[in-house]
Amino acid sequence: MILGHLLLFSYLVNADVPRSFSAAKRLSAQIYSATPNSFYCGCKIDWIEGKGVPNLESCGYEFRTQESRSERIEWEHIMPAWQFGHQRMCWKSGGRKNCSKDKQYRMMEADLHNLVPAVGEVNGDRSNYRFSEWNGKPYQYGECPIIVSFKDRKVQPPEHARGPIARIYLYMSERYQLFLSDQQRKLMSVWDNKYLPNSWECERNRLISEIQGWPNDYVSKKCI
Repeated sequence: MILGHLLLFSYLVNADVPRSFSAAKRLSAQIYSATPNSFYCGCKIDWIEGKGVPNLESCGYEFRTQESRSERIEWEHIMPAWQFGHQRMCWKSGGRKNCSKDKQYRMMEADLHNLVPAVGEVNGDRSNYRFSEWNGKPYQYGECPIIVSFKDRKVQPPEHARGPIARIYLYMSERYQLFLSDQQRKLMSVWDNKYLPNSWECERNRLISEIQGWPNDYVSKKCI
């Protein structure tokens, strides 16, 4: 196990900074091979040639409507591409496809701090909905403790994901000078202080810092 982690670390520190979403996904798969669990549902993940396959039985996951999509891992932007993209002129002039030549957009899209592995169906259902908290009882995905309100376009993430979500949002806003509504910023600040990083969040931050050259300071200051 120790040798495996040393080999992983050696590979990552010698990797190139990702300059595209596809490159970032490949590196993220290497990072998460050290702790193979999906972000929201906690499903164990089998990594096969860089592709993630969630073990749905390990987390009691039951698909809602998209069985085939639930059987793969997808890389989710915690702050959605829509949220950071639509603040760029390229997006306003032609959407995500039109931003392929925008250097700042490509940096945001490939930022490893903002990427997590999610069960494909959950990633699709989450879409670009905002995160929220309303004490609802999960029911849509078996034992996976996430709720998507399609009517209200909002998502209640499980408690274990709220701290990481908050620190990613605050990091993205500060790093790229992105607008957050007062309501969003207040919720993220509450979650940041209420749900402290676990050992994996601290380790993930360290590995990503070695690759990209900078950490998420909202994680770093709580991992000392």
